[in-house]
Amino acid sequence: MKQSYLLTTILSALMISIGCSQERAAGGEKTDRTLEKKMQELKPVEVPLENGLAKAYFASGCFWCVEASYESVKGVKESISGYSGGHTDNPTYESSNTGTTGHAEAVEIIYDPKVVNFATLVDVYFASQDVTQVNGQGVDKGSQYRSIIFYQNAEQKKIIDEKIAALNKKIAPKEVAAEVYPFQKFWLGEAYHQDYEKNNPNHPYIRGVSIPRLEKFQKKMPEVLKE
Repeated sequence: MKQSYLLTTILSALMISIGCSQERAAGGEKTDRTLEKKMQELKPVEVPLENGLAKAYFASGCFWCVEASYESVKGVKESISGYSGGHTDNPTYESSNTGTTGHAEAVEIIYDPKVVNFATLVDVYFASQDVTQVNGQGVDKGSQYRSIIFYQNAEQKKIIDEKIAALNKKIAPKEVAAEVYPFQKFWLGEAYHQDYEKNNPNHPYIRGVSIPRLEKFQKKMPEVLKE
């Protein structure tokens, strides 16, 4: 028992230290409410269809985890890791980890609207995270890991608002922690972050955090999964 407990403790510490959140700064522990207010006042940018495919944008903790969840969904052609929601140009993994750029790790979802609609993507978003955790998911903590759901038009915002209201009733007295922003721009992440879970299946963080998070989501919404 003692050896098992020690092994579990070491593994937990290892995952925390070498996961997505390798660098954290005190400035990243709190959401900048001024930035949040300014972002919410902006007019959303709508991304046009390309070859019949649409794009949607979400942030929910480590982008390795979010990318993997969406790529398991029918109608999703690709999930790309990057950064969004902040006030600086050309954010990087290193700069976003300081918590001073305002950006969160985010994903760009390229999907076929004839197969999966935006409302379902929002359901996937909430089903694949702890909806009440502020500034992070699991071991990844800081504003760069906060949950943000981006909308591109009034119809999408209505869908998001209605789903959050329904969730708030369900989990009361707790509340949904995700911020709701008008989409502005998505900054592509570094090449080594793309398809990270698929390319690094034996990474301790992937095995200990990302895969369990994926499997938990898949059990909640088996009907949306690719065959």
